[in-house]
Amino acid sequence: MDIRASFLAQADHCAALGSEQTARYCRYFAQYLSDDSAVGRRILTWPGDPSSGGDALALRLMGGLHALVLTGADPELSDLWVQGHDVPEAAMARVFPEVLARHEAHLQAWLNSPPQTNELRRSVALAAVGLWLTARYGRPLVLSELGASAGLNLYWPDWCIEVPGGTFGPATSPVRLTPEWRGAAPVIARPDIADRAGVDLNPLHPVTDRLRLLSYIWAGQPDRLARTEVALSYAAPRPRLVARGDAADWLERRLGQVHSGVIHLVCHTIAWQYFPDTTRAKIDGLMRRAAGSAGPRLLRFGMERDDSGASGAAMTLYDPAEGREIAFGRVDFHGRWIDWQPPALQGDLP
Repeated sequence: MDIRASFLAQADHCAALGSEQTARYCRYFAQYLSDDSAVGRRILTWPGDPSSGGDALALRLMGGLHALVLTGADPELSDLWVQGHDVPEAAMARVFPEVLARHEAHLQAWLNSPPQTNELRRSVALAAVGLWLTARYGRPLVLSELGASAGLNLYWPDWCIEVPGGTFGPATSPVRLTPEWRGAAPVIARPDIADRAGVDLNPLHPVTDRLRLLSYIWAGQPDRLARTEVALSYAAPRPRLVARGDAADWLERRLGQVHSGVIHLVCHTIAWQYFPDTTRAKIDGLMRRAAGSAGPRLLRFGMERDDSGASGAAMTLYDPAEGREIAFGRVDFHGRWIDWQPPALQGDLP
């Protein structure tokens, strides 16, 4: 994809997911970014795939700019930021080129790394399927998240999620999620979490990587920013849940550590597409072999993009013992809404 086209495509994604402000910034750079600065030259000659499904180049730049705002390192940029999506184009044309020149080292460093978010509201999908499994099987859950980033979504049993007819999780939780609920009524149950852990090629720490995690939250989304700040503070004093490593290699070790009598739920949210084909194939092979032996009930749940053309991400439960995928509906990429369409709790799964 062309560099400027990738910024325009990212603008459309941001607007659709509630950040017209970031969308305007992306459109500005798509039109006016020049090679007058070292940062501009690097972006315009980017050697890889600049698209959101590849190197996410536009979001690398947006994260670097937001980090300057969050740290107060550039008052002019901060003043522009607080004007929101109505900021005049003339103001962007005045401030952005100066910022690229003034903060070259900072922005170059931000361009070096792919964006890593830990979108908290994806916990809505994980909680919905986790409680459905609790109600169906009546067994403790072991959670294993692939591509877990800072591990915030492994804490879904600790968050309070408002749903029709009640809430998931403790009412006293510092994190409260309020998704728009569509489709079938949710199952409200109390999960028994026997263990939870995750893996990431580059796990982020809720303290030392706090700025990086917050910087990738888009402009004009103060509620999303505040919610993530609270979740990071919750996770900070607790034991680390996420190991550094390859997802397949980690899962191979993890499968040998989980004992019978539980539901072992391997899960991932908007991560599967980024794994190499060899990694995905190895994970599927590991799970098929493990499901064929005496041990825990093993399932894999994904909240991922698909090619259906429908809104949001598909929620799918994969049963390796049967070699089948079971649809559970769809969910907004940022968890703002969920269309919950599970199979019946009783009887054979479809």
